[in-house]
Amino acid sequence: MFGKSTRGDDYQDLDRPVGAMAKDFVSGFHLLPHRHARAQLLHAVKGVMAVRTPDGAWAVPPRGAVWIPPGTVHEIRMWGEVAMRTLYLDPGTVTEMPTRCRVVSISSLLRELILQAVELPMLYDEGGRAGRIMSLILDEIRTLPVLPLDLPLPRDPKLFRICEALQREPGLTRTLQSWGEEVGASARTLARLFQKETGLTFGRWRQQARLLEALGRLALGQSVTTVALDLGYDSPSAFTSMFRRALGTTPSRYVSNA
Repeated sequence: MFGKSTRGDDYQDLDRPVGAMAKDFVSGFHLLPHRHARAQLLHAVKGVMAVRTPDGAWAVPPRGAVWIPPGTVHEIRMWGEVAMRTLYLDPGTVTEMPTRCRVVSISSLLRELILQAVELPMLYDEGGRAGRIMSLILDEIRTLPVLPLDLPLPRDPKLFRICEALQREPGLTRTLQSWGEEVGASARTLARLFQKETGLTFGRWRQQARLLEALGRLALGQSVTTVALDLGYDSPSAFTSMFRRALGTTPSRYVSNA
């Protein structure tokens, strides 16, 4: 790839509207919290990425990407071996994009454009084929549909403590009353706070945490049955029903198409 840099910092002052970088990671690799001056679109052609900011968490499947606004502090963990393809975008070219991270669906066209882009030199010819590829990428990014793979995180300390525990062990089946006894708040108060700070009920938030965890475990090759039972579901069929409602496909089909 023309000896291109694999350091994100080298793309922040690039004299081009789009920089495209390819970098591969081993399973379990952790990119510590950091930020970039440019916006990012992170796409993994293989593996699942778990992205976290102070405001939320996102799971990024191979058919998706995560939009990260400029200046956003974020960290990334790799589920399985990850082949990451990153676009660094001049903030002035994407002013209409969301101001919060989003997981988006990548079309076949955009996927191929990204794969072409990472092969181009950093200082590509803006007036030639390379420039047209990058312009088309910017057009495609503006139309990306959002995937329901975000997990909003609360600010309230008691609620955050519960959410942290459930992210570590999503299979926990404790009731809100049980959590309330531990953190010193009534179930009613916690229920109200969940809705206020995350926009979700406690049950919906826990289900979303399980979904994000499931995507990572499936990427590691765990069976549907193992994932279902470890995440607190009574049966693989109950887990499959939840998965289908959320993503429109079964876990088995998701894995086979990844």
